[in-house]
Amino acid sequence: MRQRLSTDSIMGTESADSFETATYAAIDLGSNSFHIVVGRMDKDRLVMVDRLRDSVRLGEGLQPDKSLDPAVAQRALDCLERFGQRLRDIPPEAVRAVGTNTMRRINDGGAFLRSAEQALGHPIEIISGTEEARLVYLGVAHGLAAGNETRLVIDIGGGSTELILGQGMEPGKRDSLYMGCVSMSRLMFSDGRITEDAMNSAMLRAALEVRPVRQCYRSGNWERAVGSSGTIRSIRSVVKTNGWSEEGITAASLKKLRKKLLKAGHIDNIELDGLSDERRPVFPGGIAVLSALFDSLAIEKLQVSDMALREGLLYELIGYSRHQDVRGRTVESLAKRFGADSAQAQRIEMTATALLSQVARGWNLTQNDHAHMLGWACQLHEIGLSISHSGFHKHGAYILANADMPGFSRPQQAMLAAMVYNHRRKFAEGALRSLPEYLQEPTRRLTALLRLSVLLHRGRSPDSKPMLYLDVEKSRIRVSFPDQWLDDHPLTRAELEQEAAYLANAGFKLRF
Repeated sequence: MRQRLSTDSIMGTESADSFETATYAAIDLGSNSFHIVVGRMDKDRLVMVDRLRDSVRLGEGLQPDKSLDPAVAQRALDCLERFGQRLRDIPPEAVRAVGTNTMRRINDGGAFLRSAEQALGHPIEIISGTEEARLVYLGVAHGLAAGNETRLVIDIGGGSTELILGQGMEPGKRDSLYMGCVSMSRLMFSDGRITEDAMNSAMLRAALEVRPVRQCYRSGNWERAVGSSGTIRSIRSVVKTNGWSEEGITAASLKKLRKKLLKAGHIDNIELDGLSDERRPVFPGGIAVLSALFDSLAIEKLQVSDMALREGLLYELIGYSRHQDVRGRTVESLAKRFGADSAQAQRIEMTATALLSQVARGWNLTQNDHAHMLGWACQLHEIGLSISHSGFHKHGAYILANADMPGFSRPQQAMLAAMVYNHRRKFAEGALRSLPEYLQEPTRRLTALLRLSVLLHRGRSPDSKPMLYLDVEKSRIRVSFPDQWLDDHPLTRAELEQEAAYLANAGFKLRF
């Protein structure tokens, strides 16, 4: 069905912008445990209504060649199937699942990720270490009293440790270190023995990992140190239950705990009130990592938060549904940093959004993020000009693929990079094939809309463009102009003929 629409029309009425729900779910696929938390909005207050946790220990299954042990993979998939059952009654727009360190490191051509998404019934975002740190801080900050104090937040996971300096609700410096309770336990306590040499070596290895960022965090003038996630909560439980610290974790209580572990001599002999059986195998590695952090960053006392990554995901989901998306600020900051022409970007975005509203149903581009991604690509498609005009689309794609972009998952960054890379000249199929399968066709179609919009504004004139008719069916695109307009604009006609050849290489048939 063909529709008539001018570039003044910004969004289709079927957009998911109208989505509003009271229930949200966040899934955290960590290296040690998989978690799901379900929250419900009660007026302006988030109430946690359900939590599920499974000690999958995904990190244990990571092989030297970065493949995943089949038994561990099956254990993870069984867990995700159970999680999927819990999510059946929650709208897909209200669910967000992320994978962290081990999921980032698996190198099997995406086979496990595809199986995991099928088992869960939802897409899984593989987030970077710095994005993980940002979400951790968001969750922790929501659990603390309001204020603008500077905070040091530490999150020890199974395969990585996140450090964040933030003020109030805003995270500042963020680092993800390649050490965690699972990885350190496998490396230094693989035979189960807990000796003084092994503990000292583990602490030294952790200190070396911290060393490149130590000075920055030591001199950060933070007023409070806060820890989160399973390792730190387990340590707090032990030191509190045994009467070594009334509140939080102190340097003295941590030293007593290390002595207890050395006295036990072996993981199987650890008997500590407050320590669960499933945490015991990775406990020595977690102790070594936290001890090194206390020493390196001169921490005397660590407050412990019961909120972390998954709660941060929930609060961000709520922000999305209420049009408070941190990704918009990220795009605005990048465009400004690289000197993008905002007036030109706005003209292209208006045209691209109007075209999208005509084809959203026919091309199955009705999700809210489809409109967002197209708009952001319009705003960022020229950032590579700050490096060089020659091949600027490639420079822009490289920036987007590798920049620290708060709010964006790795697949989302790759999607933006692919759109910017392909917004002009030859259509590079390789940039699309590197995306998760579910993103490939939407990205291809959104890129076609971006290309047409850029083409129509190539003259960079502030004059308004004519009203266009856009008709699509699968890979066929028909663009109709007002009578005689193309005859009066032969340069645009020539560019459209060239564009038809470019799009043909991408499987599209453009007619005008």
